[in-house]
Amino acid sequence: MKKIRIFAAASILGLSALAVPAMAEDVTLNALFMKQAGYSEEDVTAMTQAFTESTGIQVNPTFVAYEELAPKILTSAQSGGYDVILGDCIWPAQFAKAGLVMDVTDRVEALDLDDIYQGALDATKYEGKYYGMPWLNDVKYMFVNTALLKEAGIEEVPSTWDELIADAQTVKDAGICEYPIVGCYAQAECLICDYTCIAGSFGGAFVDENNAPTLNSEENIAALDFMAKTLTDGLCNPKSLEMIEDDVLSTFAAGSAVFAINWTYQYASMNDESQSSVVGQGVITPIPGTDKAESATVNGGMPLMITAGCQHPDEAWDYMLFLASKEMQAKYCANALPIWKSLYTDDQVIETAGAEVVAASQTQFDYIVNRPMVPYYNELSTSMQTEIQSVLLGQKSAKDALDGLQALAEELANN
Repeated sequence: MKKIRIFAAASILGLSALAVPAMAEDVTLNALFMKQAGYSEEDVTAMTQAFTESTGIQVNPTFVAYEELAPKILTSAQSGGYDVILGDCIWPAQFAKAGLVMDVTDRVEALDLDDIYQGALDATKYEGKYYGMPWLNDVKYMFVNTALLKEAGIEEVPSTWDELIADAQTVKDAGICEYPIVGCYAQAECLICDYTCIAGSFGGAFVDENNAPTLNSEENIAALDFMAKTLTDGLCNPKSLEMIEDDVLSTFAAGSAVFAINWTYQYASMNDESQSSVVGQGVITPIPGTDKAESATVNGGMPLMITAGCQHPDEAWDYMLFLASKEMQAKYCANALPIWKSLYTDDQVIETAGAEVVAASQTQFDYIVNRPMVPYYNELSTSMQTEIQSVLLGQKSAKDALDGLQALAEELANN
């Protein structure tokens, strides 16, 4: 049985996915997505249903927590259980080197790359080749409860870490909020994301332009010392050491924090009366900086990739193009911003995502920092999570922890 109307690349140019007839085999695709942050499960399901209605191709989406995503991809690689997978920007190097995903360089280079944000493109690359379709374009921001700041007599949102610490101390001393700062400091990838933001704002980076490790730089040590001091000084919630992104969101939404670093999705959630008691009280702003850097944020871009074992790569690519089309990204941008620069002046995007979010992103996107995009990153990240937590728990100095991580990274890089 033949089905018609595969939309091909026209939707990438902003054309309706329903308007491009073509022929395709009747196939079923299996796709793997993430539950939390970025596009919601409901949004992805709706996009997928629209694709099926347009093409006749069935897609079975599976949703798992971020922490389960990479293990599920790796364990299913041999069986070919999935055709399309969502991956973090730190994975293409590992997956490509292991031959788990297809090289789609020719397909990606046929797109209007000048209209795609560099961070989204970076999330798909390894050694100059593309291994996925840019899709989830996300970075972390600072969220501020301005109502609590005003209660303490503070009218301006801080733009530097020194200002933020001073404001946090004022709020704490006034008895308005016991722990003004909350972070994603659980022993998980979210800790590395927060540390990437803070280290970058101190002028640090984990690798240089040649991907040589620079973990124990003075800037990185200073940033980690800073994080630890906010805990010992009682300004950062000690439960942060157990928190991932959703925990930070719920703490902020309960009015129990003034400052929080989180992904874009927090903005919509904290203004949703069904899950927040601070609706209208919080703002989204660029992450503060220092005299070394005005701001910094972590690249949270997540590409869609075709597995090496996929039997229907053309249909899989069409599905990925559909999800990343301007039409879909303009419609479903409440929790994740588009990859397309031209959509940031689109009335639908501004209305759906919020003018405040769009404005913050256009500033924050200028300060994106990538976690090391190297094949050994997962092993390095696991060790970083343990060592950074030991510093935050007061068990080890920042210098000792980062010196050890530097030695490990050099060893991994040379293997």
